[in-house]
Amino acid sequence: MIPIRDDASGVTFAVKLHPRAKKNAITGEVGEALKLALTAPPVDGKANAACIEFFAKLLNLPRSSVTIASGLTSRNKVIRVAGLTSQQLRDRLVI
Repeated sequence: MIPIRDDASGVTFAVKLHPRAKKNAITGEVGEALKLALTAPPVDGKANAACIEFFAKLLNLPRSSVTIASGLTSRNKVIRVAGLTSQQLRDRLVI
């Protein structure tokens, strides 16, 4: 089970991104991070945009509620979700 942290602006969790995959999906856990496969290439911020879009759709939230808190140029990212508690996020992710 990955750690989900509550802070003043929402909840955060770690993601390890696998760009240029065959499909968009959560494929498991790596250490303390979710492993996320995305079809988008890691060029010109396309993978970052796809990551935000994926979690916004998965969590049924507007795109503006999902941001990348750190790791914009790395495969290891921290995702921040506004408007949910850690328990609500865990329930929606089913992890």
